[in-house]
Amino acid sequence: MIREPTPSLHDVSRETRSDDVSRETEFDTPIAREALQAVHTLNVRQETWPTPPRTRVMTVANQKGGVGKTTSAVNLAAALALHGVRVLVIDLDPQGNASTALGIEHPVGIASVYDVLLADRPLAEVIVPVEIAATTLFCAPATIDLAGAELELSSQVAREYRLQRAVASYLAGFTPSDPAPDYILIDCPPSLGLLTLNALVAAREALIPIQCEYYALEGLAQLLRTVEMVQAYLNKALTVSTVLLTMYDSRTRLADQVADEVRRHFGGLVIDAVIPRNVRVSEAPGYGQTVMTYDAGSRGAVGYLQAARELAERGRNGSDLVEETQ
Repeated sequence: MIREPTPSLHDVSRETRSDDVSRETEFDTPIAREALQAVHTLNVRQETWPTPPRTRVMTVANQKGGVGKTTSAVNLAAALALHGVRVLVIDLDPQGNASTALGIEHPVGIASVYDVLLADRPLAEVIVPVEIAATTLFCAPATIDLAGAELELSSQVAREYRLQRAVASYLAGFTPSDPAPDYILIDCPPSLGLLTLNALVAAREALIPIQCEYYALEGLAQLLRTVEMVQAYLNKALTVSTVLLTMYDSRTRLADQVADEVRRHFGGLVIDAVIPRNVRVSEAPGYGQTVMTYDAGSRGAVGYLQAARELAERGRNGSDLVEETQ
């Protein structure tokens, strides 16, 4: 079944292609930005989103670089957390970009995911709260030490299950009076190596960001084959549950064609909201922020807000979620 983009985005693509940039800059003034920020803050304080009946462990994966994996992971996490949903982000990329975007210091030598994978350190000991939502948003940071983890893991026993065991042990430590996170989002490196494999084995769901350009489709088949192999041999509970269209440029026909092709293939797995190409999204990490706090009124922030809300609504009752990990 082909699912059309939401009406608002559809209208933008049909009616504002020629002046899309000018419309965005029309509101790019200090007064307008402060007003939009104030409206966003008020909405956050007044609205609480639904939470799933159990923790959703989701791997954000795509071996192609530059499609928005880290950007999507941190902004979805921030949007959920700002609306009362408890979220843990596990940074599994040696570059540590997710840690940077969440304002977490991650120099060499600090307790990090590397210690969890290679030194059997409990996951709870490396997790730190994120300032923008200290009671609902947490991060397990990555350091450059992870760059050598692929080689070091290759000689380890049960190397594919290191992260799964750590996550399972972490979740087992919670009680009804001290509930577990509602979401665990695992940010992967742009490859299909042992780190990404660990993430896929640890997760129940895979969230795939797809850039609205032709090349983004070429590597998708390889990723899906990897997911099928993990399902067959390592993690039967894993399923591709969510597809997110990123870097959508409403002024180009190619973006519409790629979006239509993705919706034709994945059907209802595709989030209705699409993430537009927006400079504010790219600027935010340079200030150690997500776009949700850097410029809450920007088109990029609104796109991620809509996508996160839909993600929360889809997980409300748990009936459509994958089976429990054995």
